Amino acid sequence: MSASHLDTQLGAELADIAAAGLTRRRRVLDSPAGRIATVDGRQLLNFASNDYLGLAGNADIAAALAAGATQWGAGSGASHLVSGHLTPHQQLEEEIAAFTGFPRALTFSTGYLANLAVTPTLAGRGDAVFADKLNHASLIDAMQLAKANGAEVQRYPHNDVAALERMLAASTARRKVIVTDAVFSMDGDLAPLPLIFDLAERHDAWLVIDDAHGFGVLGRHGEGSLAHFNLPASPRILLMGTLGKAAGVGGAFVAGSDTAIEYLLQKGRSYIFTTAAPPAVACALSASLRIIRDGDALRAKLMARIAQLRDGLAGKPLLPSATAIQPYIVGANEPAVALSKALWERGLWVPAIRPPTVPKDTARLRISVSAAHTAADIDQLLSALKELA
Repeated sequence: MSASHLDTQLGAELADIAAAGLTRRRRVLDSPAGRIATVDGRQLLNFASNDYLGLAGNADIAAALAAGATQWGAGSGASHLVSGHLTPHQQLEEEIAAFTGFPRALTFSTGYLANLAVTPTLAGRGDAVFADKLNHASLIDAMQLAKANGAEVQRYPHNDVAALERMLAASTARRKVIVTDAVFSMDGDLAPLPLIFDLAERHDAWLVIDDAHGFGVLGRHGEGSLAHFNLPASPRILLMGTLGKAAGVGGAFVAGSDTAIEYLLQKGRSYIFTTAAPPAVACALSASLRIIRDGDALRAKLMARIAQLRDGLAGKPLLPSATAIQPYIVGANEPAVALSKALWERGLWVPAIRPPTVPKDTARLRISVSAAHTAADIDQLLSALKELA
């Protein structure tokens, strides 16, 4: 088979994607991440970012990044377990552990890598994984790796605690691992973590929580979803949080007991065999963590903007989300894309999300609200949506 024929096969698949209205496109920004995005020479109000606290362009965090690079260099030089674990990495892990209330934390270059480390490391032959059907793609891939290791995998209907309880009760697995998002990235709703934690206690199961969209936003001081629900930093919990959303920088962490974190360090393949993130990133994240800890005013502003948006869209097809992720359901792919394009022409960047990211016939606008948004920004979006709808 010639190389050109191989390309022809891929081209045919790409044509199918285009015919289904599912082609994805990258936008190139000519400005730092923030409330205003400059794209193709145009300035747009940015409702597409996960920069929930407006920290991605924060000057103090940027200064900490620059100072860290000056002191520690551009790269780490190796994986954490060879020679790439520098003082800023260690300090950041200790700060995250103290902030989340767990004895210990491990940092990763991305949330995807963090999730790939946890579930497949905990679950193998003779074990069972119980996962919410709307979990993030990284958790689904982690589940598939666990399955390849010999683990039994069961997926329960979204947030259906009764179904999860039946699965756990029927399981005779040596080790049981419950895996769930805390805030679901496309619906914006919260997992019923108190009920799921109670099931983990009663069935002696691990509870793996992906708090990518809760860390920094929820909880009294932004500690995340566990604090939001007043749940303990239990030894049976492994908490993953990303550091490129509300924290405004990049990377991720997993927090847990001393034993669980040491186990991940010794056996987690996506930790062991990955070059450590640049130490300057850890310096920036330490600065970000301080802002998050003292960021009550930022979180109050974010919640006020969310309430303003929801009040303004009362009666519209908005999913019931109390978080910064506000899904506006359109239904079919083409109308969702058309609505997103029409908003774009009015200077508003609101992405259309289509299958397979979301279920068929639930294409939507994913409106991401930030503490950086003003009341006038929300009013502008509301006016445009009302006019176009």
